[in-house]
Order: sequence, then C-alpha cells, then structure tokens
Amino acid sequence: MNGSPEDPNVIAQRLHLATGFLSSERDWIVQRLAALGSRLRSFPDTQVDLEISLKERNGAGQRVTLECWINRTPRLHLVSSSSAPELAMAVGEVRDDLIRQVDDAKTRTEPQNHRPRRPTA
Repeated sequence: MNGSPEDPNVIAQRLHLATGFLSSERDWIVQRLAALGSRLRSFPDTQVDLEISLKERNGAGQRVTLECWINRTPRLHLVSSSSAPELAMAVGEVRDDLIRQVDDAKTRTEPQNHRPRRPTA
C-alpha cells in the first residue's frame, strides 16, 4: 500500500464498526485512527482485523473499545478501552493505547541486535 504513514485507507480497509457507532460516522472514525495505520502497515492485510465499539453513548458509563487481532504465531488479540466523556477524546485514547500495544508486541517478537544468534543446523 502506498501513501503517507498516516494513510487513512489502511484503517478503512481493516476496520469494522460494531455496536454504538453509526455508518455515517465511519469516515470520522477512520480519520481519528489514521495514526495507527503506520504501525499496522508491516502486517499483511489478511493478518489484521480491527473492531471499534461504543457502549452507553453520552451516558455516565460511556465506553469506547478498540480491538485488534493479528493472525500470526502466536495470534495477538490487543484490546484498548476508554471511558472518557467526550467521544473524540475516547477514540484518541484508544488509538494511542493500541499504538503502544502494537509497538510493544513488535519489540517482543523482533530479535535484539545485542543477542548472539543461534547457529542454524
């Protein structure tokens, strides 16, 4: 996929809107999550699924949840949620937390430069 590191098309292709969000809000949500695209770009499209949901919109218990499944060995299931009262703020919080989780997962699975490599048989 070509484009800027924050290409919203990366998210648009992988995102499923679950309960609480209207289809008319899709473009707005894709734009808010665009920064996540650069982190997910290193995985093939067929390996990543995203789902965002909203419970109790505008209520005292409003909660936004963003889930990410990355099909690799082992399969990753990353979950981020926010109970911020403003919807835009909550979407931003789950995006930032999921970016951190994806970065952490990549760091854990990449070989470190200072460790000696195992000899191949």
